[in-house]
Amino acid sequence: MCDGSILRAKLNSKTPQNTIEPFSWGYRNPYGIRFAPADHALNGGLFVSENGEDERGARPTNNSPDRLQLAQQNPDGSPDYHGWPDRFGFLDSTSAVFNPVGGPGDDLCQSPNPPFPACIPNVTAHTPAGDVPVQPILARPPQPITAPLALEPVDVAAVGHDFAPDSFVFGVVRKGASLVSREGDFGFSKENGEPAAGHDIELVNFSRQGERFSLEQSRFAFNCKQSDQFHDPDGTPRCKGEYDQAFVETPALRGINRPNTAMFGPDGALYLVDYGAVRDFGQSDSRSGFVGPSNAPLVQIPQTGVIWRISRDTSKKGKDD
Repeated sequence: MCDGSILRAKLNSKTPQNTIEPFSWGYRNPYGIRFAPADHALNGGLFVSENGEDERGARPTNNSPDRLQLAQQNPDGSPDYHGWPDRFGFLDSTSAVFNPVGGPGDDLCQSPNPPFPACIPNVTAHTPAGDVPVQPILARPPQPITAPLALEPVDVAAVGHDFAPDSFVFGVVRKGASLVSREGDFGFSKENGEPAAGHDIELVNFSRQGERFSLEQSRFAFNCKQSDQFHDPDGTPRCKGEYDQAFVETPALRGINRPNTAMFGPDGALYLVDYGAVRDFGQSDSRSGFVGPSNAPLVQIPQTGVIWRISRDTSKKGKDD
């Protein structure tokens, strides 16, 4: 129909399938979509989280960021265009920062009997010269490119998100904030920083409607032993240690592994769907790598999924957790 896009249809039509049309396109993987409130800085616009390119497949790409986008239809009814497959955020695919370095997810590293990758022990020897740089697919952009609102860390997998109701606004959470669940990387490349982002919830605060537009991004909920927790003077949560997804820690934490969906319920609490622990290619964190040929890539370890409920604690006068 229109890959890498957001479609819309008139559901009140007798034949809604005949009314489907592209609303916005040029995304590698548009994952979470939510309309902002009418009194928001985005003016009721469609806020989109986009998963960026990976070091895998027939067109392996390293260091590509995830993106936060505003999807809009142009005044003439055409969809706005966000650059994929040849623009990754603000840069063309041929930028040297995206050069693949070779990894277990590249096509040449797949064994005759997938899904177990055959070349994990020697991952740097399997990137054909033709993959460097990442060549464009289109001769030219089909229309002017709309830049993202903001970038996310490499391979952080920004997925589900929702706008906070007024009842959730307190401390670092400002009116109109979006809470974004970030699954974390899948071990196709080296980790994205120290500490590695992902397996967490990000807070995105926006300027007020009518002010000069801006947004601020910070970690909101993430794994950290209680003894290592502290807050900046403005209330931003921090951690003295470096923690990854819960199941790889020793001992394992009762914490977040793969947060996939974030949605506020009618009670004003944020519900986080965490589909649980999975083993991956181990490039980012060797502790989460496959432990034998019986493992399959990114398949959930049974009975590890959970739904988290995050709410304000008003039991203490003047204080919230």
